Amino acid sequence: MAGLLHGSARTTPRVRAELQASQEATRVLAARHGLNPKTVRKWRKRTTTADQPMGPRRPRSTVLTEAEEAIVVEFRRRTLLPLDDVLGCLRESIPTLTRRALHRCLVRHGISRLPKDDESTSKRGRFAETKIGYVHIDHCELRLAEGKLHMFLASDRVSKFTPVAFFDAATKMNGAAFLREVVAVFPYAIHTVLTDNGMAFADLPKYRDGPTATWRGPIFDRVCREHGIAHRLTKPYHPWTNGQAERMNRTVKDATVTVFHSPDLASLKAHVLAFVSAYNFAKPLKRLQWRTPFQAICDAWAKDPAPFTINPHHLIPGPHTNQRLERPSRM
Repeated sequence: MAGLLHGSARTTPRVRAELQASQEATRVLAARHGLNPKTVRKWRKRTTTADQPMGPRRPRSTVLTEAEEAIVVEFRRRTLLPLDDVLGCLRESIPTLTRRALHRCLVRHGISRLPKDDESTSKRGRFAETKIGYVHIDHCELRLAEGKLHMFLASDRVSKFTPVAFFDAATKMNGAAFLREVVAVFPYAIHTVLTDNGMAFADLPKYRDGPTATWRGPIFDRVCREHGIAHRLTKPYHPWTNGQAERMNRTVKDATVTVFHSPDLASLKAHVLAFVSAYNFAKPLKRLQWRTPFQAICDAWAKDPAPFTINPHHLIPGPHTNQRLERPSRM
């Protein structure tokens, strides 16, 4: 099977072979095939019918230097990280690195595809795509020698914006109070909340039926109805259904209590709040195409401001910090 022809080629391999084998005059062959005589002479001098390679003889990047390209290649070979992860790790060391330049570099060196590993591939899929305002809520405990903090956490499925609050216990009243604070903190309307079956968010299964449950219901559901929010519960014993909030809980713990020793609960609380603020406003996330959660919110506001209650640019921390961001730090 013949190879691909150049986009501007006027001849095929068969015509080229005829030109090379013919003993007729150049002008006769040019007139017969509708070619320029220079084209006929060119192919009669060659011994093959294939197009010569175009472009530079030694391919190189127009964006990266040789040293930067060597760094990229060695980093990829040693870490075997996906393309986006390599970009996220090296974008600070190599400011001119773009996703396109990185991909072309890997292709030139023959390492654009990672080896397949079926054992490490997760069988669980991603969350279904939805519009902004789908919030995962969960609760966890941060423990120290002198006691523990009950931390409530909310994370938007689309923007990944994550406010937290501290309470003295994981009670129904505190769960409802946290939901009210979440509604006040987010600059857009929340349409769905996903929680587990914990006591702070739902009644026990045996108490969910009957006239009392129908007319009264847990206070968390009543707050949802007040704000027009649909409350969904995860399937019992399936914590990965609320995996985004569970993963964020682990992220907070890994950045605070796991690696740092806090002398008291007040310092731990301040550390968690500082980390969450940096996460929301300064940490680029791969899932957001290397934007911060705050940048993702601003982009969503620019595309469709209808779901928003305030301009999200008012949330920028600084001298004019919105007071609503400070309320979910109650203990």
